[in-house]
Amino acid sequence: LLQRQWPLLFVEVKRLFVSLLMLAAGFALLIKGADYLIDGSVVIAKNLGISELLIGLTIVALGTSSPELAVSIQAAIKGSDIALGNVLGSNIANIGLILGATALLTPLGVNKTTMSYEIPFVILITVASGALILGNGNGLNRSDGIVLTTFFVIFMMYVFTMAKRDRKISDIVEVEGKKDIKILEKSPVLAWIATIGGTAGVILGGNFVVDGGSSIARIFGVSDMLIGTTIVAIGTSLPELVTTISAGKKSRSDLAIGNVVGSNIFNLLLVLGVSSTISPIKAQRSLAAEIIFALLLAIVLPLLLFRKKKLDRPRGALLLIIYASFLVSSIFRG
Repeated sequence: LLQRQWPLLFVEVKRLFVSLLMLAAGFALLIKGADYLIDGSVVIAKNLGISELLIGLTIVALGTSSPELAVSIQAAIKGSDIALGNVLGSNIANIGLILGATALLTPLGVNKTTMSYEIPFVILITVASGALILGNGNGLNRSDGIVLTTFFVIFMMYVFTMAKRDRKISDIVEVEGKKDIKILEKSPVLAWIATIGGTAGVILGGNFVVDGGSSIARIFGVSDMLIGTTIVAIGTSLPELVTTISAGKKSRSDLAIGNVVGSNIFNLLLVLGVSSTISPIKAQRSLAAEIIFALLLAIVLPLLLFRKKKLDRPRGALLLIIYASFLVSSIFRG
């Protein structure tokens, strides 16, 4: 009997190895592709005379969210639960895992704009997008996508107006790698190659992540949603992790929370909006738990920051405990 099962076992192990390899390659392409896309686009925009303010608010911010966007669009087209799982899981990971882990390394401050406007806005759109998803039987149709995308455009207009009024050059550009930008500034051709190559890497990486993640789900007999909210979500949140830790190390800890909150807004409005506009998204099971955890973390964050305006180690540990609870509940629900 064991001799008969060996060939089947070998095939399953081989499938798992190929799927893990595809997933790892996908994450590598997504992260490196996003880097090249951002750096190349920044140089091209500078050469065209576009202000650093506009570059930071659009190109850099969009580039950081490009892994989630690529994965969710590919998953939506293929009818995979990874589309919704990736966005909700990324938003949960951004606050629970990334801010929690970074706060253990270095206390994080918060600026007035993030506390007064952006965090309440995240809570509002988490409730709104959650209501849209649950109201449509755990999914989003094209009209929902158009509504979310429209709100994203309005949000960007507001952000640009606020930034222009405060006369601030985007701090996000400061946090990103300057060495690569300096190299690309010497050659416009290299900047175009980096931008096109980065875009291709993000698209191809997104495809690999969706296919690899779905394959792993089938091998272990779990849902695409579980893979999307855990492994894929953590992988696509890696650019935010790098940016957040970098901001903390450079004594710009006030930027770290703002970057994460901004990323969550982009995920809910842009990523979900564009993905569901291209192809309606439908989940195979209830997303109530994911929405509750996303909302819980969005509400807990300002409560932790309310008195001290700082995210210290004990508060970071609390965020990590909430994230660990989410992982445990996700595994039990499959």
